[in-house]
Amino acid sequence: MADPEAQAEVVVRDAISAPDAEGRPRRVTRRFPLFTRDTARPEGGGRAAPGDAPAPARQWPILAVIGAVGLGLLLTALDQFRYGCLLIGVALVVGAALRWLLPDVGMLAVRSRFTDIVTYGLLGTAIILLAMMVQPNPWLEIPFLKDTLHFTVSSGN
Repeated sequence: MADPEAQAEVVVRDAISAPDAEGRPRRVTRRFPLFTRDTARPEGGGRAAPGDAPAPARQWPILAVIGAVGLGLLLTALDQFRYGCLLIGVALVVGAALRWLLPDVGMLAVRSRFTDIVTYGLLGTAIILLAMMVQPNPWLEIPFLKDTLHFTVSSGN
């Protein structure tokens, strides 16, 4: 009698074919279809740890980023706005670095590697800069922004 697990194994012929209910590839050509009916896993979207590891260990990159963002939100709620926002921004920049350095990052991979790195990096950098410029007593002052504000908001006629 054949092993049921061996029978259940699905063989996919190429990267863009997906098996149907019987396990046969729906499409065996490399040509892209006119209409997309399914989605492919993003590049690097595999498990970040071996398959026999527990579920949290397989998804440690996204859990680390979400944990740091959660701690930043908690600091913000506890009236430590600047430090909380800095931690959120740093968590996103670390997410960009993880996406760049690690071959498989699990659910941290949402889009292509390039798009994820640019998105996480730019959002993290923007949040860090805004947290450093928050009033009162900003840690970072950018002179041309102050001049822009004076041109757009005037107190007199």
